[in-house]
Amino acid sequence: MKKVSWKLIIISILIAEGVGLLSSFLAGGTAVYKDLNQPPFAPPGWVFPIAWGILYALMGAAAALIPTARASDEDKKRALTLYGLQLLFNFSWSIIFFRFELYWLSVVIILILLILVTLTLLRFWQIRPLAGALLIPYLLWLLYATYLNIGVALLN
Repeated sequence: MKKVSWKLIIISILIAEGVGLLSSFLAGGTAVYKDLNQPPFAPPGWVFPIAWGILYALMGAAAALIPTARASDEDKKRALTLYGLQLLFNFSWSIIFFRFELYWLSVVIILILLILVTLTLLRFWQIRPLAGALLIPYLLWLLYATYLNIGVALLN
């Protein structure tokens, strides 16, 4: 295993955070959230930027651990491809949900995202267990977000 590169970790975190910020910008903000009928246990809107800021940092750090791991280049490429795919679905979810208010389509996207994150977590774990462990909070949050998304789709 090569030494962890702090520069790579910082760059990877900045990329993940940048994807989240760009998605939020293109989604047009989350003002619509307060006007939606919410399922039980829905948090106040201010919780989301804090949670996602932390989750994007964890995602970026996890991805940065893969290139220096002891694994074949092919395994690392597959893992990072899955990571990129889940990041793409993550990016699109906010836009579909907030900008276009297509709640059932966002349910489909978040279900695909759940599958991709689970596969990414498992791949990362095989390559470098710490990288997989860093994705566990993200997966748990997505399970909660899926509940909220389905609740919003049913109630609105």
